[in-house]
Amino acid sequence: MKAIVQRVSSASVTILGNKISEIGVGLLILVGISNKDLDQDIDYMVKKTAGLRIFKDDSHNMNLSIQDIGGEALVVSQFTLCADTRRGRRPSFINAANPIIAENMYDQYCIKLQHLNIPVSKGKFGETMAVELINDGPVTILLDSRLD
Repeated sequence: MKAIVQRVSSASVTILGNKISEIGVGLLILVGISNKDLDQDIDYMVKKTAGLRIFKDDSHNMNLSIQDIGGEALVVSQFTLCADTRRGRRPSFINAANPIIAENMYDQYCIKLQHLNIPVSKGKFGETMAVELINDGPVTILLDSRLD
């Protein structure tokens, strides 16, 4: 399981001109589910995401988590994070999970974040979305349950 976690001042998701989700200060999280991911990958990523200390404290050091600041999360499914680009110029998505399995794991990730009292807004699984954000910093972190 991979995630690109971005510290944002705000972020939103629009589909066909209709804004479906919007957050203020918090995290925009792009999530890719691979065909090798298991429930323990979800648990690992939830713990990592919730505890990631990338928000500034009173001394302007990155020392606070999304939970510490009472921030929001906007979680967007992005199967392209599972792209294999080792050969040729066209990415292969053979490593992406089956959409039915991936959607369930995506939903579980979001639910488990909510259980940690993190307000979660979502994109729409399987849809083409326009994602807008104001990246604060910029701060962008790559999480991978297979490498961390």
